[in-house]
Amino acid sequence: MGAIEFGYWAPLEDGGQVATKLVQRTDSSFEANVRYADTAEKTGFSQMLLPTRFVASSDAENQWESLTFAAALAVKTKSLGLIAAVASGLWPPAIVAKMLTTIDHLSGGRAAINVVSGWLKEEYIALGQPWLDHDERYRRSEEFIEVLRELWTSDQATFAGDFYRLRDADYKPRPLQTPGPTVYQGGNSKAAKRMAGRVSDFYLMNGNHLEGLKKQIDEVSSYAAEYGRTVKFGVNAFVIVRDTEEEAKQVLRDIIDNADTAVVEAFREQVKQAGQASSEREGMWANSSFEDLIQFNDGFKTGLIGTAEQVAERIAGLKEIGIDLVLTAFLHYDNELEAFGKQVIPLVRKQEAAADANTNADGTVREEATAAGS
Repeated sequence: MGAIEFGYWAPLEDGGQVATKLVQRTDSSFEANVRYADTAEKTGFSQMLLPTRFVASSDAENQWESLTFAAALAVKTKSLGLIAAVASGLWPPAIVAKMLTTIDHLSGGRAAINVVSGWLKEEYIALGQPWLDHDERYRRSEEFIEVLRELWTSDQATFAGDFYRLRDADYKPRPLQTPGPTVYQGGNSKAAKRMAGRVSDFYLMNGNHLEGLKKQIDEVSSYAAEYGRTVKFGVNAFVIVRDTEEEAKQVLRDIIDNADTAVVEAFREQVKQAGQASSEREGMWANSSFEDLIQFNDGFKTGLIGTAEQVAERIAGLKEIGIDLVLTAFLHYDNELEAFGKQVIPLVRKQEAAADANTNADGTVREEATAAGS
């Protein structure tokens, strides 16, 4: 297995990454995001995800637009992948294809997209866009991705779907990446998982315990295999690293004890249009508790809370079940992003090097390593 990757949620909105009344030393300004990106590149991160929101939801009144921000960061960064979240239904895919191609060239081949199928009904209604039933939103997103790839790879792009049309579109230049920027996608529902198996490169999961994550990985992988494809997997994780496990757990208790109840309850109401609206009622946030929803992507569930050594061990467990990317968020970006890069990532790399040294070319464990561990 290759080295596990690390990314982080770019703080493009005010209010931080948790709905708590505690002070969060996290800044959403462009200057701060340039600083965070520089820190991330120097300390071993490979990706940043720029979230999307046009109309304020419960957790933030102000938020920057992801594609514009990615273009600006493209010329301020050197190595980070720039994953811009885009909501299908709010953007024409042909426009997004051109914007991502431009960002790909500006960044030297680092553009990527997270196609969001939409869960905030109020946003679509406020902007005068159709609000579709749950599974139809994922069907629209699948066509959205197909249109992107058609424009990125065909000389005369043509497409006839239920949501989008192309006719002999000559799109130049092509992206630097072949066949185009990496396509990420989330969603826990059956419709989301089947879509990922058919068309997405990366399937991003909300925070969860190992058993739950492994179940999702196996299901999406089985769908992908039906189409002769493979999919990579990422997981959200809210990280709290402290000198002792008790200190880290106390920070978590403080976040929960000081939760902004009004924000959490408003968020709980808004996300009913997501997982609970799916036919099997098992999609995103369908089974999230009040405490889970304090972190907007169920990030507490992943369990990266403890000492640097403990967190590194838990990341090894994530890699073992098939996770390719850990997408982090922090209480205090001003210092915790750098601390994670300097304290945790080197431990993970050391573990990976040791594991590689004890593995044969065919992936089996060497006999001496097995004997040493017996």
